[in-house]
Amino acid sequence: MVNVKYCKNIRLIMIQFVDRERELEYLNEVWEENVFQLVILYGRRRVGKTELLKKFLEDKKGAYILLTNESMRENINYIKNALADVLQEEYVRRLEVENLYDLFKLVKFGEERLVIILDEFPFLMEINPGILATFQKIVDEILSKTNVMLILCGSSLSMMEQDVIGYRSPLYGRRINIWKVQPFDFRTIYSITRDIEKAMEIYFIFGGIPYYLSFYDESLSLGENIRRNILTKGRNLYDEPLILLREEFRESRIYRLILKYLALGYRSLGKLCSVTGMDRGNLSKYLDTLRETGIVEHIIPYGKRRGGIYEISDPFMDFWFRFVYPHRAELEMGNIDTTLNTFEKEKNIYFGHKFERLMRELLAMKFFPEIAEYDSIGKWWKGEEEVDIIATGNNSMLLGECKWSEGIDAEKIIRGMKNVRGISWKGKIEYAIFAKSFKRRSQKAYIYDLKDIENILKG
Repeated sequence: MVNVKYCKNIRLIMIQFVDRERELEYLNEVWEENVFQLVILYGRRRVGKTELLKKFLEDKKGAYILLTNESMRENINYIKNALADVLQEEYVRRLEVENLYDLFKLVKFGEERLVIILDEFPFLMEINPGILATFQKIVDEILSKTNVMLILCGSSLSMMEQDVIGYRSPLYGRRINIWKVQPFDFRTIYSITRDIEKAMEIYFIFGGIPYYLSFYDESLSLGENIRRNILTKGRNLYDEPLILLREEFRESRIYRLILKYLALGYRSLGKLCSVTGMDRGNLSKYLDTLRETGIVEHIIPYGKRRGGIYEISDPFMDFWFRFVYPHRAELEMGNIDTTLNTFEKEKNIYFGHKFERLMRELLAMKFFPEIAEYDSIGKWWKGEEEVDIIATGNNSMLLGECKWSEGIDAEKIIRGMKNVRGISWKGKIEYAIFAKSFKRRSQKAYIYDLKDIENILKG
């Protein structure tokens, strides 16, 4: 969890650097080793990589270079100028070179510790498909003999994971430090808002991407924030998912089609094949790619090894494809009220699903002290029967129900879980219920309302 001071306007906090303690500690540990180090730092678009690197660079001698997809010549010039500035050596700026290997070979780095950050590294790979082999030579023949810390940073998850650090990469097998920057989890959102229900509603829609959160104004209602930032043409988040898909995938239209139908409730492979017109083999490949990039999750019911359903796991992408994409024509004409009214009518059902997912996330984090021994966490369904949470550990099973509602009768929910007939388990079975509030609690289950969850967050 990050340490931030409470402020009534998330915008005032999030546009500044939010301290990522673990990431900074990791980078500083690598820095302090005082030998050549190669770091691959990556994460999805808008997750805060650049701000993290700039914060890391604040008290260090180093160069930050933002690469572009203009041309290799332009990027070489950017790198030359940055190195000339940080080394205070004008000869570097005047070097006449046609490739990066010759540039690094001619630069005299000296013995002083130095960090070089190449941000948006995949742009170089687009311009020159052989650039990784070039960097292999640069690392092996030149930089390995220096005191440089080289950081290659990128937003394209597929390129970074498959091409840069994958087993086919020319850099594979080298001593590489790898860190994937993740979105903030729910605990971070709460540490900013200090309001449990508001934090959940924000997380259910905006997720944990710092850039998205930076536009949320706590002085406005949730609906007004959605209207201003997501539903209004020309505003920052109006087209964000489409931009992300175009930057991440070559066949973005196909991924857009799949996400559209997932958001509409076509979650099984068979149903998706039917509505998209794609065969199972091709569709499975696209779904696997979406899963690998953290946009989609494949959920298999407890006790099964195959089948299951697919869900959009990224909160903002799910909200956008569920409520924005189907209404694009109206929104283009400025008719926002129809979309907003649709969301308001479906909000509780939609939030109920998100609340269930969040409780599974928190359970996986060992967030609840009384039930922290459970480590295999999922859900179960068969026919008309369904259990929101099913977890196992230490020869015990936990069955859990999640209700985004007030005044829940815990005893009634427990009776319903005990009547489930499709689950076979010979060991101990425990029960947990998560809800906004309860009118009747029970000693027969672990009971958590929003106040209980908030008390755990407060520590």
